[in-house]
Amino acid sequence: MTIATARHILVETEAQCNALKQQIEQGADFAEVAKANSLCPSSRSGGDLGQFGPGMMVPEFDKVVFSAEVGSVEGPVKTQFGYHLLQVTSRS
Repeated sequence: MTIATARHILVETEAQCNALKQQIEQGADFAEVAKANSLCPSSRSGGDLGQFGPGMMVPEFDKVVFSAEVGSVEGPVKTQFGYHLLQVTSRS
């Protein structure tokens, strides 16, 4: 089974998500942006979601995490929780 590690930032609006993505693309540290802005409890650890396999997260996460290039920042990804930026940190 494929295992991935990823981190994310959860916000309420697509506009906020796009603004944070732009900050990261311009050199801001993903973990610091997550700590300052994410609504998820994982924000305390820079958005780190740990290790997980297919089907352990919502389908919208799986689609991105198991197809995106490792290290890329993807999003906005809309789920029932809000809008996410996702970064796959490893996959094996």
